[in-house]
Amino acid sequence: MDMPKNTFKAAITSGRQQIGLWSSLASNISTEVIAGSGFDWILLDMEHSPNDLGDIYVQLQAMMENATQAVIRMPSDDPIAIKRILDAGAQSLMIPNVEDAGQAARVVAATRYAPRGVRGFSQAPRAARFGRVPNYHATCEAEICVIVQIESQKALDNIEEIAGVEGVDALFVGPGDLSTSLGYIGKQGHADVVAAIEKTIARITATGRACGILTGDETLARRYMAAGTIFTAVGSDMTLLARSTEALAARFKG
Repeated sequence: MDMPKNTFKAAITSGRQQIGLWSSLASNISTEVIAGSGFDWILLDMEHSPNDLGDIYVQLQAMMENATQAVIRMPSDDPIAIKRILDAGAQSLMIPNVEDAGQAARVVAATRYAPRGVRGFSQAPRAARFGRVPNYHATCEAEICVIVQIESQKALDNIEEIAGVEGVDALFVGPGDLSTSLGYIGKQGHADVVAAIEKTIARITATGRACGILTGDETLARRYMAAGTIFTAVGSDMTLLARSTEALAARFKG
């Protein structure tokens, strides 16, 4: 059996726009539904949702028949949590709130086996298709995508250094926490925040790394894509479910 190819990593590395959806419902059934909707990638969130390792495991299984790629947002930069998610078969990881090059280097190390890193060895995890992928441990690094989130003023101050860390494949602007850090809590669409994000996108793009973002505002999504984002999440399953069901109820009760 061949190593599963990370088409998401290949696409963003080559500069091909990838449109994504944020998923927080922690359900293998809803994940299976949205995996067939035509998105290039789906973010399975472990930071701000009830997802744990078991939930992610079955959601990865639910996505297998589709071309849509999974990106897992970790709850933190904990190397043990990273190891377990990689063993479960995830190939693309997003790490929240990375603020300097040292932290970025530790994150990368958590995704590499010794001597290049500190990932613990497991003989035949799901990632190796239970031992059916020959030489998994020697070749898996090429298909692992490490994305770090830029979410604070400190991270803004260190963008070029973070992007320069070997093994960091992409930087993702987190508008919620970043706008809060800049003093605009809950105002992601404020003109000053939008201007700061566009400047950040330009700085990331100038480093040669891929830049990503999440926004449910279609106008902003297209604006950020024009500014240089290569992987853009344009909505979330939870918000789509809430707003569409509210609208349906209102049409009959209003």
